[in-house]
Amino acid sequence: MIAPSILSADFARLAEEAAVVSEGDGGADWLHVDVMDAHFVPNLTLGLPVVESLLRATDTPLDCHLMIDDPDRWAPGYAEAGVHNVTVHVEAARNPVMLAKDLRAAGAKAGLSIKPGTPLEPYVEILKHYDTLLVMSVEPGFGGQKFMPEVLDKVRTARRLVDTGHLTLLVEIDGGISADTVEAAAEAGVDCFVAGSAVYGADDPGRAVRALREQVVSATPHRWAP
Repeated sequence: MIAPSILSADFARLAEEAAVVSEGDGGADWLHVDVMDAHFVPNLTLGLPVVESLLRATDTPLDCHLMIDDPDRWAPGYAEAGVHNVTVHVEAARNPVMLAKDLRAAGAKAGLSIKPGTPLEPYVEILKHYDTLLVMSVEPGFGGQKFMPEVLDKVRTARRLVDTGHLTLLVEIDGGISADTVEAAAEAGVDCFVAGSAVYGADDPGRAVRALREQVVSATPHRWAP
């Protein structure tokens, strides 16, 4: 799965930017939306009103990554609005198990994200309540950062846990994903790849999405064989 990040899109043309990566065969599976509050991370992007407008403008499922304080309070609103997958940070959630239940009850898939320096192992039991694990491969807060390959050890651990039945979730990665890094992430076991500047910085964003998908399939043909 490829999830272009609108953090790298033109915010004045979000409906058009969503359409250009979603149209035709091989278009975006999800549209990744980074919500930042200038507290949990040192950047401010957009919030629920913009997400609600985007939901009306596209049929592509929205994948909202909430880099915010107090997600226990604010995240369910995104699920209630119709967001397909709502991801919160384990470093910010007060009660991540209850929050996952609230998100699912509101109709969304529940995602849990971990920063590059946060270990995976302490949260394996919590992840049994989640649908998505988002491994950050850059420090959250800004787009265009350099990929941190050391986080792939966490991806490999998560992949083993999924493949052995200990967890049932989708493994997602976000940060520095490009033609140069996507194959290593695929080989480590990622299911969903968030790409911002690699897509929206391309001359043809739709073609960039298809090219990334082709690289993933080529790098891991055993996972996508019919």
